[in-house]
Amino acid sequence: MTKIRVATDWLAGCSGCHMSLLDMDEKLVELMKRIEITSSPITDLKTPHQVDVAIVEGAVANSANVKVLKELREQAKTLIALGDCACFGGLPTLRNPLDATEVLRRGYVETTSTEDGHIPTDSELARLLDDVLPINQIVKVDVYIPGCPPSAKAIYYALSELLEGRVPVLTGDNLRFD
Repeated sequence: MTKIRVATDWLAGCSGCHMSLLDMDEKLVELMKRIEITSSPITDLKTPHQVDVAIVEGAVANSANVKVLKELREQAKTLIALGDCACFGGLPTLRNPLDATEVLRRGYVETTSTEDGHIPTDSELARLLDDVLPINQIVKVDVYIPGCPPSAKAIYYALSELLEGRVPVLTGDNLRFD
């Protein structure tokens, strides 16, 4: 049996959606018979080349998030937006009313930091976007699984449907809004 190749990643957010993925417990073990996780922030696997499914949690807050997201979209046949942050921006968008420079000033100048009161200017650092965005404002999303975090039941259902070659249609039974 050919396994479905899956990559996961998280952008700006709390990583709680990946915890919901792990909450599938025995069902995750069952799915692992049919999927191969090629890359994930919760493993040491970091090669998301040519995957069937990419699962992305979090919102897009900086230039590094944009790069990761675009690379995942290019490599994946199906892209899943996992959690409220990925679906509509969620909590990370609370910084949107603030100017990005103001956010950096508050984080580095007004607090104790390793930068000794200076905003870092290293060109290797990701540049904050003016606004935090949901992932669909950067790339095409094929499946949305909302929730903060989404239920393990919803994640399992969506993956199971994809394994059967069907597009998951999430109903109220599988969704969680809290």
